[in-house]
Amino acid sequence: MAAQIIDGKAFAAKVRGQVADHVAALKSGHGIVPGLAVVLVGEDPASQVYVRNKGLQTVEAGMASFEHKLDAGTPEADILALVAKLNADPAVHGILVQLPLPAHVDAAKVINTIDPAKDVDGFHISNVGLLGTGQKALVPCTPLGSLMMLRDHHGSLAGLEAVVVGRSNIVGKPMAQLLLGDSCTVTIAHSRTADLAAVCRRADILVAAVGRPEMIRGDWVKPGATVIDVGINRVPHPGDPAKTRLVGDCHYESCAAVAGAITPVPGGVGPMTIACLLANTLTACCRAHGVAEPQGLTA
Repeated sequence: MAAQIIDGKAFAAKVRGQVADHVAALKSGHGIVPGLAVVLVGEDPASQVYVRNKGLQTVEAGMASFEHKLDAGTPEADILALVAKLNADPAVHGILVQLPLPAHVDAAKVINTIDPAKDVDGFHISNVGLLGTGQKALVPCTPLGSLMMLRDHHGSLAGLEAVVVGRSNIVGKPMAQLLLGDSCTVTIAHSRTADLAAVCRRADILVAAVGRPEMIRGDWVKPGATVIDVGINRVPHPGDPAKTRLVGDCHYESCAAVAGAITPVPGGVGPMTIACLLANTLTACCRAHGVAEPQGLTA
């Protein structure tokens, strides 16, 4: 039986609609407009497209969008000064510094200069610590989106065995913390895990976030499992080597033949990232003003 496809594009549109409704209610009921500031340093083409999409979706949701585009050679001190200025601006509720940063800039230093209450990427060490200890935090967007889709598909996740393949600070580790928070039994595996295929086959929920194209094959998947493929890898097109195509960390066809449900690439987890960025900005705004947080848009 072919797996149910978890449509991230449709789910993200639903989340953005919920965010827009809450933003409208904040405006009419409290006179508050959530604001998201994005800092882009340099001219990385992928980052430019991503920042442009963020800006468009921020405005579509009724939020204020503040974009700061800096030259690649901007001194680190100037970037830190801009972040400090945004920290102090009451119109800005969320701050995102687009990665990667140029080599002369200490990314960790910049991220940890962001006010944790405005850290809508969820990368600040304070938010990492809060998430790890089960306290209220701003959660990284990609794991948050994955959790939302899992909750929607399964209802309760309690008691399910989850395997997260990948140990990055951006996806793997926070994903494991979120699944623990929903009472899963969680294993973090990675490319050096002994008999990785056998570990994956235990999973009721398999999250692939290892960054290796099509590494996870169908015979690694437990029949009926839910597969969340976080990977976005550009590889040569088999029909035309001059072209490329996007694939995930899972070999989609073989995994979909075994899984109960699966996210495609593209169109799965990817669209949820910006949707959750908007949700995090809304959450940060509500917390800053002592307004009740929206339900279902955070962990």
